[in-house]
Amino acid sequence: DLCAGPHVETTGNINRKAIELESVAGAYWRGDEKRAMLQRIYGTAWENEEQLMAYLHFKEEAKRRDHRRIGQDLDLFSIQDEAGGGLVFWHPKGAIVRHIIEDTWKKIHINRGYDMLYTPHVAKADLWKISGHLDFYKENMFDQMDIEDEKYQLRPMNCPYHILVYKRKLHSYRDFPIRVAELGTVYRYELSGSLHGLFRVRGFTQDDAHIFCLEDQIKDEIRGVLDLTEEILLQFGFSRYEVNLSTRPEKAVGDDEIWEKATCALKDALDDKGWSYQVDEGGGAFYGPKIDLKIEDALGRKWQCSTIQVNLTLPELLQVDFNLPQRFDITYVDADQERKRPIMIHRAVLGSLERFFGVLIEHYAGDFPLWLSPVQVRVLPVTDTQLEYCNNVARELKRNGIRAEVWHGERLPKLIRNAEKQKTPLMAVVGAKEVEMQTVTVRSRFSGELGTLEVDSFISRIKDACENRTSL
Repeated sequence: DLCAGPHVETTGNINRKAIELESVAGAYWRGDEKRAMLQRIYGTAWENEEQLMAYLHFKEEAKRRDHRRIGQDLDLFSIQDEAGGGLVFWHPKGAIVRHIIEDTWKKIHINRGYDMLYTPHVAKADLWKISGHLDFYKENMFDQMDIEDEKYQLRPMNCPYHILVYKRKLHSYRDFPIRVAELGTVYRYELSGSLHGLFRVRGFTQDDAHIFCLEDQIKDEIRGVLDLTEEILLQFGFSRYEVNLSTRPEKAVGDDEIWEKATCALKDALDDKGWSYQVDEGGGAFYGPKIDLKIEDALGRKWQCSTIQVNLTLPELLQVDFNLPQRFDITYVDADQERKRPIMIHRAVLGSLERFFGVLIEHYAGDFPLWLSPVQVRVLPVTDTQLEYCNNVARELKRNGIRAEVWHGERLPKLIRNAEKQKTPLMAVVGAKEVEMQTVTVRSRFSGELGTLEVDSFISRIKDACENRTSL
């Protein structure tokens, strides 16, 4: 492979105590399985031995947190060869975490004035001609399907669907802003050599949203998106970000005035928010400036998740740049009864649910906080004599919305070890005394022994901890 550097003039300039050959692996040339298989040698070089040791420690910690291993150990998800590469199967425990993520996402969006959408996974190929995907994104799209003498296409993005929903009726300037959001599953062709766990897949769900607004509403809407982004990410334990503002590239559509207004609106919103940011001059999309946000995980790694893009001239873009036979032609009626084009803001907070779940797994090393854990309580009998009471306790926990299960059939020390391995936040141990007193003895992964509690008190403490996003 070729690399951009940095380079040294001679290997004699490299500190031999600060170099490590790490592994060898096969790799297809340019990631294409149809090309030759090469032998790739991985190594690393550092200024001094201390830096190398720190890197090796980081690497071991990253390996311990690898979402693919944890996903298998905790039975969260899989990718089945029989179904095909890059297609994710969410197992019951992973699915319940996804449900919690989606439920949290939906509640926050509805509270902030978004309307929820559900749209089809396929559409006529003509739609993707209008959107420009067939001209500019075809290599990332799956082959078309023949259905009753018409061509259909799996969707690679959700944007055109949201535009069609907008176009279903004539809008007035009084209707704005219009905010629509969807957890929409999309399908993109990726080379098999580039697939990687949940981070690079062929089918994934995006938390897409689009805001249709007027020019003088851009700043307030962007600020609203920044507030919403912060609220959602804080829910999942992410409070450190890297923020980049990308400005007009050399080749762009739209006049200078609207670009200036949109870019200033983004800057003003960031300044109002008080977030520090870097300016990526010329890094915007050709149809509008954007804000990218990278979240920092427990190891200090940065992950691209949130994106806010201002689409300044979508209808004209499709006509002028793509030279299509038809265009979306989205409009509204202004105060003078004239047809005008709205501004369209595209934004995603989590990005891909699959990728975000992978980041979550590695951020917490699979040790999810109590409110997010797929199983919150494991009820453990000292002997099977207490099994009936354990089942009653579990039913009461579930009736109160607490995710609980009963495990038995082994000696108590092994039941506790298995619960620890499965990273269950709380264990409720039940012996003869607990049955007699109608209590449970609680053990927390985060706080150790919590003593003997009445079941109602145990439930109340769990609910309070989940509501406040704390441990027990």
